Amino acid sequence: MKAIVYTKYGPPDVLQLKEVEKPTPKDNEILIRVYATTVTAADWRARSLRVPSPLFRLPARIVFGLIRPKRTILGTELSGEIQAVGKDVKLFKEGDQVFGTSGIGFGAYAEYICLPEDGTIAIKPANMTYEEAAAVPFGALTALFFLRDKGNILSGQKVLINGASGGVGTAAVQLAKYYGAEVTGVCSTTNLELVKSLGADKVIDYTKEDFTKSGQTYDIIFDTVGNISVSRCKRSLKQKGIFLAAVIWLPHLVQMLWTSMIGSKKVIAAISPDTGRTEDLIFLKELIEAGKIKAAIDRRYPFEQTAEAHRYAEKGHKKGNVVITLENNNKI
Repeated sequence: MKAIVYTKYGPPDVLQLKEVEKPTPKDNEILIRVYATTVTAADWRARSLRVPSPLFRLPARIVFGLIRPKRTILGTELSGEIQAVGKDVKLFKEGDQVFGTSGIGFGAYAEYICLPEDGTIAIKPANMTYEEAAAVPFGALTALFFLRDKGNILSGQKVLINGASGGVGTAAVQLAKYYGAEVTGVCSTTNLELVKSLGADKVIDYTKEDFTKSGQTYDIIFDTVGNISVSRCKRSLKQKGIFLAAVIWLPHLVQMLWTSMIGSKKVIAAISPDTGRTEDLIFLKELIEAGKIKAAIDRRYPFEQTAEAHRYAEKGHKKGNVVITLENNNKI
């Protein structure tokens, strides 16, 4: 089969299209023919070893490989069709159209991938193409983890999403609206209309306005990109307000420790789990089919241009998601 392979860390050009052995499913696995995948922050960070803080460089190498990559095929999000199932598989059958994530096991930059049937995989939403479905899991599962599980979001709360036009941000805006919050999205000038179209009640252009100086306060501030000062944001939190950090920097850890000892405001920095999320993915599928969530896709690249897709995505200015397409990707 064809796969995008990398054998050393570095710029996007380390990604090479090669012929590799097609995997065979184990007894508890399903073999998926991949029709679409994406470029997530996890993908380009694993490729480049660019991590949010120097503290994470050694742990990153331990996870991904000290000298060279342990897993040579990247790709976390995917959608496709089941081609074969192991003899013990009960949840899926050949021909099922599915979407999901392989987590930090990666492997989706290939024509075929084997995943355990109890992995984060579900039947694809009936009202989405393969491209659209592939663009959902990483951002939406991350947003759900932070807003619902860590932020305990409630109807009527005022929620600010920083980085509202990114992969996590576009999902966060829609999920916050689903939970009944009043949502403010922070993004650049060119992305204001996108964020409005996803349901944001208010949008702030960070190139023209600093929301921490507006005097407005919020129950939850969700920073999806890690480019704002925690100490400055705390004055924009209500009493018992929560600052959620999806990208962890050293100041977040210091502020977490400090705020746990004094005051009523909280700083929560965490890493969204990449396993055990099947029920959450099914929940998202139901929201999609009910019209509550839609995929935000910025650009689509053919499989052989995966390096170019990485080059664009890691610049940090994408609107929603960057999708990589394989054949048959537009089927519904």
